[in-house]
Amino acid sequence: MLSSSSAQIRTLHSSISHSLSPKIRSYLSKNSTLRARISSCGFPPTSIRSISSATTTIMASAEEARVPPAIPPPTPPVTKFKIALCQLAVTTDKEKNIAHARHIIEGAAAKGAKLILLPEIWNSPYSNDSFPVYAEDIDAGGDASPSTAMLSELSRSLKITIVGGSIPERSGDRLYNTCCVFDTDGTLKAKHRKIHLFDIDIPGKMTFKESKTLTAGETPTIVDTDVGRIGIGICYDIRFQELAAIYAARGAHLICYPGAFNMTTGPLHWELLQRARAADCQLYVATCSPARDTGSSYVAWGHSTLVGPFGEVLATTEHDEAIVISEIDYSLIEQRRTYLPFQTQRRGDLYQLVDVQRLGSTKTG
Repeated sequence: MLSSSSAQIRTLHSSISHSLSPKIRSYLSKNSTLRARISSCGFPPTSIRSISSATTTIMASAEEARVPPAIPPPTPPVTKFKIALCQLAVTTDKEKNIAHARHIIEGAAAKGAKLILLPEIWNSPYSNDSFPVYAEDIDAGGDASPSTAMLSELSRSLKITIVGGSIPERSGDRLYNTCCVFDTDGTLKAKHRKIHLFDIDIPGKMTFKESKTLTAGETPTIVDTDVGRIGIGICYDIRFQELAAIYAARGAHLICYPGAFNMTTGPLHWELLQRARAADCQLYVATCSPARDTGSSYVAWGHSTLVGPFGEVLATTEHDEAIVISEIDYSLIEQRRTYLPFQTQRRGDLYQLVDVQRLGSTKTG
């Protein structure tokens, strides 16, 4: 966790104290218990300014745990809708992968899905040797990016939102693991480049270093769509709860993680991390994996899953190719947060999470 400077804290305290002092004075005159508590903190009871400052600190503690303060989720365009997690089988034939994804998406839309989530690296084998070969220039579009051109076309023609898993992206002399989000008019609404690269070494079980070929992204990605405000992470990003907390503090209803956990970490951590992120942030978490191919150099765990804001598994599957369709009901977010209101019980006087990007834009705005 990061900590804001003492100057920022003093400024925030001063601003809040100025607006609340009259109320605090009135409240203190009637509340001997609170006066005693403040006095025990070392503030002279005769100094109303010190008392106001201490009381303000207590009242503002939860808000100060997020810097800048958290934004409540906006009213979503829809409260209930169907999501489809398309756990695709991936081959070495890129054209076949694209055609197959098209067919699966059309089938999911026909079953009423308004949001489609695809797997990580669905148009290519998951390997450092394959990434440069299958990479596309997403910004150029058209023939330079047939995978995203297909997603744009389908989102427009089917009037659906697509969180397009991820594909290898070429940008100049760099490669990225990139997720594209398409709105119902076919517009590319957001592009998330995997922030945390998958570099691990578990002797005798799993060794992989994405950094051999890929470059890490630099920006958290949150996007307003026709199905709500969505935060995006890719696979290894799910291990970093700070990123999920930033999305929650920016008012996300849902976090989507296309991912390809393996046969070592999958059984141990895949469901655990999804449920933890959902329970920590009290929002929906959706994941989508490629189907398992035991003949490939990297064998995916599968088990694409939707988790609710209480950390409950709402829908999942095994390792074969599948379309998981389930309902999301955003009204449950507020209900769960009312039942368990820890969002307003944080101790900003003891710890803080700083959204560096948002704080920077606030300073320059």
